[in-house]
Amino acid sequence: MSQAKVDRYKEQKSKRKETIQKEKRQAGIRKGVVAVICAACLCWIGYSVWGVVNRPDTTASEVNLDAYSEYLNGLAEEE
Repeated sequence: MSQAKVDRYKEQKSKRKETIQKEKRQAGIRKGVVAVICAACLCWIGYSVWGVVNRPDTTASEVNLDAYSEYLNGLAEEE
């Protein structure tokens, strides 16, 4: 091995502990972010399902607008 390779290996070996700690920290942060995103998705899905389940029943009602139409026609004829 050349002297440059030996020096590079020694430098990497001296920084190995710091590098491993940094990688572990980044992995922990990554797992935390993924967990928060998954929790948000689950909450969103749960809220959507809850909204569908608790939706009030809608009933159709018929309205007879004959009197209103006659009133409007009467106003139009007066003008």
